[in-house]
Amino acid sequence: MGVSQQGRMMGHAPEPLSTSAPAGTTAVPGLIPDLVPRIPWPRWVFIITALAAGALIISCLLCVACCCHRRHQRPRKQPKDKEAVGLQSARSSTTAHLVQPDVDILESSSEGARKWGRLLLSLEYDFGSQEIRVGLRQATDLKAEGTADPYARVSVSPQAGHRHETKVHRGTLCPMFEETCCFPVPQAELSRTTLQVRLLDFKRFSEHEALGELHLPLDTVDPQHVLERWYQLGPPGTAEPKQIGELCFSLRYVPGSGRLTVVVLEARGLSTGLAETYVKVQLILNQRKWRRKKTSTKKGTTTPYFNEAFTFLVPFSQLQSVDLVLAIWAHRLQFRAEPVGKVWLGPRASGQPLQHWADMLAHARRPIAQWHHLQPPREVDRALGLHPQRRLPRPRS
Repeated sequence: MGVSQQGRMMGHAPEPLSTSAPAGTTAVPGLIPDLVPRIPWPRWVFIITALAAGALIISCLLCVACCCHRRHQRPRKQPKDKEAVGLQSARSSTTAHLVQPDVDILESSSEGARKWGRLLLSLEYDFGSQEIRVGLRQATDLKAEGTADPYARVSVSPQAGHRHETKVHRGTLCPMFEETCCFPVPQAELSRTTLQVRLLDFKRFSEHEALGELHLPLDTVDPQHVLERWYQLGPPGTAEPKQIGELCFSLRYVPGSGRLTVVVLEARGLSTGLAETYVKVQLILNQRKWRRKKTSTKKGTTTPYFNEAFTFLVPFSQLQSVDLVLAIWAHRLQFRAEPVGKVWLGPRASGQPLQHWADMLAHARRPIAQWHHLQPPREVDRALGLHPQRRLPRPRS
């Protein structure tokens, strides 16, 4: 019978089993492997110990990785600094060997010319029709606070009142015009003619702000060839040529019913000495006078206020063949009524009137109000090219 069996029979509890050292080895007393089996450790102690050891190892690995990453970044910055220093030294050495050492002075002096922007245009003279053709291509680097709504106004010096306005370009300082206009100039007067291009910032209800000007004497260009080049814009003039006056009115078109409503609001800047003033509103269909209405008469004022509405029936199919003309008429002292100035709108117009017409079509059923400069009556009539008056059938409502 073994020793363990004898112990059980004698009533003694058996001693806990100890891990014996393998054969050929001696167990060293006091070491942890001998103590672990002798102490009754709970299982959760081993789990917590293993987790803590794993967390400690992971944190150590992360610290080592961060240190290595920083060490790799530090030497990269040093070559960049060295390269920057090298480039600066190279630039300084290059500047010292420039052929024109005063180039900085030239750039600073030309900055004043560039700050108003540049204009690309072409010039061509037709000897057959004796007219100068001006092609406005584009403008760049216009000076304005933020963005602008630029347009160009072109005229020639001997012909007061005859001018061309481009369409308005919204929210840009580099407008692309791509428009051509013609001015009749006899060949004998070509050397005494000056082309004037004025760029303005469009404002619907206030005075338009000048952005720059170009004055080009035509005796400095060769009329035998088509010239296209860039021109530097100069500062705008202190005062614009004297205007005839301005007229404010609103347009509203309803496509469904074909109703065109014109509300004549007010005028300003008219010349003194006008006893009575009124406004004629006229529709022209296919270059023939069609319908017209007029406001009441205002006496003794250069800023008459009308606020009168007129409605015309214009089917949508005829809208592209219609021209709208508003004219201010006045009775001078002891004289009969004569037109003071006119505004021409429609698909064949140009500049601000064309823009106003396009805004009316783009915002149907909504009145669009705007100020317009009056044009000389003869110039408007010549541009319209009216045919002899002929009675036309009215469209059915």
